[in-house]
Amino acid sequence: MKKLSFLCLLFLMIGCKPSSENQTKGSNNVAIVTIPKLDAIQADRLIQLPLHCVHTEYPNKLGQTIGSDADLRSPKELHPSFYGCFDWHSSVHGHWSLVALLKQYPNSTHAFEAKQKLKESITAENIAKEIVYFKGKYNGSYERTYGWAWLLKLAEELHTWNDPLGKELETNLQPLTNLIVEKYLEFLPKLKYPIRVGEHTNTAFGLTFAWDYANTVQREDLKSMIDQRAKDFYLKDADCPITWEPSGFDFLSPCLQEAAIMKRVLPASEFSIWLKAFLPKLSNEDFRFPVGEVSDRTDGKLVHLDGVNFSRAWCLYNIIEELPEYDHLKNLANEHINYSLPNLVGDSYEGGHWLGSFAIYALKSMDND
Repeated sequence: MKKLSFLCLLFLMIGCKPSSENQTKGSNNVAIVTIPKLDAIQADRLIQLPLHCVHTEYPNKLGQTIGSDADLRSPKELHPSFYGCFDWHSSVHGHWSLVALLKQYPNSTHAFEAKQKLKESITAENIAKEIVYFKGKYNGSYERTYGWAWLLKLAEELHTWNDPLGKELETNLQPLTNLIVEKYLEFLPKLKYPIRVGEHTNTAFGLTFAWDYANTVQREDLKSMIDQRAKDFYLKDADCPITWEPSGFDFLSPCLQEAAIMKRVLPASEFSIWLKAFLPKLSNEDFRFPVGEVSDRTDGKLVHLDGVNFSRAWCLYNIIEELPEYDHLKNLANEHINYSLPNLVGDSYEGGHWLGSFAIYALKSMDND
């Protein structure tokens, strides 16, 4: 009887063990989480978000300074290319999402609709009107530098799209692209101190996407400017307090975003030395920090923390790409993506109008590793 009782107890103990699925142990005894992938099924799922919002005019946050009654016009009148997705910058990176997914999955079931929306938005006439807005008396700092950065990321994506439509749209967008480059070149020498926040005005983020564009299209004047300013701002930084992150509304990691730009402007050997001084804990294979937890995805600010999970992931993959000895950070990046990725499609518009772009960019960063 005692033997039977013992066997029953043993059976129950074995039966209660966690499934081996997603629980493989790594060399540092940390469970290896499922590796997220941007495959055709995931792409068809994520493309629904920008398709839904790029031509959805309301609700809308204009972020506008009013000079007179003449400025009181509808979002579509003010921004005929980028009036949807709640605000200008989200509309821009919504269009980037369409291009990025079309490039990778040209036979998507949503390809025709996506191309039609791009052709409707990015016309020469519409872009000319966007430029008029940027040149308005009160609009000199409009979307500086977050929206500027995403505009250049869209321009870069179009430049590398081997498709006749991509070339047509790149040509149509070029006057606004040139204007944004000019704005960077004018602004960066005047910025005395970097902005180290986890939201739109983060300087390191604005420099990172602009550097990518300049590097891809060989705009050496812009690239050189960013190289110098990044070093001015960040080269002497050390011991970034990453355990203080995230703040309540962050969608960027101030520490990791800084590492992302320095990865671009420093040779690998110098970046390795800099990173060890800046984030010494990252080299420890036991390094962990928890995901940003979202308590209410219907709150437009609290849902930012889904964004911080994606942006942390792409920054970690940037580091790994340059320094393979940090390969242990992949697991941490994947954990962050897996927390937020299932919540995007079918969720509240507060996150749906922008988070798809962050998820796509994070997943694409994995592919580059």
